[in-house]
Amino acid sequence: MKQKFDIIESSCIPLPLENVDTDQIIPARFLKAVTRDEKFFGENLFRDWRYNADGSLNKDFVLNDPRYSGEILVAGKNFGSGSSREHAAWAIAGYGFRVVISSYFADIHRNNELNNFVLPVVVSEKFLAELFDSIAKDPATRVRVDVGAKTVTNLATGSCESFPLGEYKQYCLMNALDDIDYLLQQKSKIEEYEKKSK
Repeated sequence: MKQKFDIIESSCIPLPLENVDTDQIIPARFLKAVTRDEKFFGENLFRDWRYNADGSLNKDFVLNDPRYSGEILVAGKNFGSGSSREHAAWAIAGYGFRVVISSYFADIHRNNELNNFVLPVVVSEKFLAELFDSIAKDPATRVRVDVGAKTVTNLATGSCESFPLGEYKQYCLMNALDDIDYLLQQKSKIEEYEKKSK
């Protein structure tokens, strides 16, 4: 869902697992869906971990633990590896996450998140470990992500790091623009250039 990014302050849902691939994020059987509905994909985020084989909730999985909530997913290293399916980013957005924090993202998945208005925040392994520790001690731990300043702060400890974000995607996120919206915004400049080029 398109929405402006500025400062996001939220509690977090921890997923301290490394190498979470896109098939675990959204299983392949859901790729046949003929809908782009975010709610559909959000309901099936981590489907095989969230639900038991009989369809009942897996009470041991973190998304089903009432202690944890928020718009920020904190994940282990190498998040989003595997296939390039964009559906994984749709599911993350559809569930309601606006930010995913990890020490490393698979490149294609990182770009898919950015294109679907989910901000992938890359932090050091030390920062990530401290954040997991803070959340384990207090599930209400809050994190502040400042998109304008490109900083992320663990409010429980005061630790702060900068994260990489290109100026183009930063502008798009802060103005709720996808690539087409951005091009349309530049329409008059493009037309002017074309006139001068003739």
